[in-house]
Amino acid sequence: MNVLITGANGFLGYYLIQQLLEKKFDVIATSKGECRLPYLADDHFRYEQMDITDPFSVHDVFEKYKPAVVVHGGAASKPDDCEKDQWQAYVVNVEGTVTNLLNAAGHKSFFIFLSTDFIFDGEGKGMYKEDDEPNPVNYYGKTKLEAEEAVKEYEYYWAIVRTVMVYGKPILSRSNILSIVKDKLEKGESYKVVDDQVRTPTYVEDLAAAIVRIIEKKATGVYHVSGKDVMTPYQMACRTANYLGLNKDLLIKATAADFSQAAKRPPVTGFNIDKARKELGFEPLSFEEGISKMFS
Repeated sequence: MNVLITGANGFLGYYLIQQLLEKKFDVIATSKGECRLPYLADDHFRYEQMDITDPFSVHDVFEKYKPAVVVHGGAASKPDDCEKDQWQAYVVNVEGTVTNLLNAAGHKSFFIFLSTDFIFDGEGKGMYKEDDEPNPVNYYGKTKLEAEEAVKEYEYYWAIVRTVMVYGKPILSRSNILSIVKDKLEKGESYKVVDDQVRTPTYVEDLAAAIVRIIEKKATGVYHVSGKDVMTPYQMACRTANYLGLNKDLLIKATAADFSQAAKRPPVTGFNIDKARKELGFEPLSFEEGISKMFS
């Protein structure tokens, strides 16, 4: 079975492709730029430059490989950038998804879409279930929700995987909060971290494993996939400092109001993962296990 992945040069792409290749899936990795993945020597791996906003580019790649499965992870995913350039965010996140859906339909591909906790407003108690009412508070969340609605209209098999604040070792891509904490504290620099936002942070390899399980089971519908520990980013930073034996006194507790950010963040999200546990056999690592693997 062949699996086409968009946004393959990104954070999740490295780990998802690694796990798929270990299981001998044929992987067609796609991203807008040149390949940054270390799998070119693997006979089951192919790479194609593909711009998800260019219908001709997408059509050519789909016609060449006729994918059985599409994992659509390509997106404009920085909330502040999306807020500042809403047209570009819409083109990438909504129109790019629709373009991929149209081409996937031509081959009756199983379509898996990566989404976010930012489709919720975060005004309640968090621990959202799959059927809770979305109400995004920033433009990034709005585009992801509109893309979800397009996926739900897809005439063949589909799944939506929502996740929360993914962390892990950044092999190819930009840093995440834990790698920033390590870098800052090792240099003796202070770092301001919010303590009035609540999340269930997700270890990247757990997210990848859940997607692989969805492919294997051809599981359809919406799935919430995240970690099981409920904490604030400040608490995450403190636990990271403790694990690494670094000076957590350099961490400055802050509120969202202390930052000037273009996009509002939902204050309390986090996911109820009972459905993924029951239907996928998903059991995430604890946060301590996740940071241990990340920094091993």
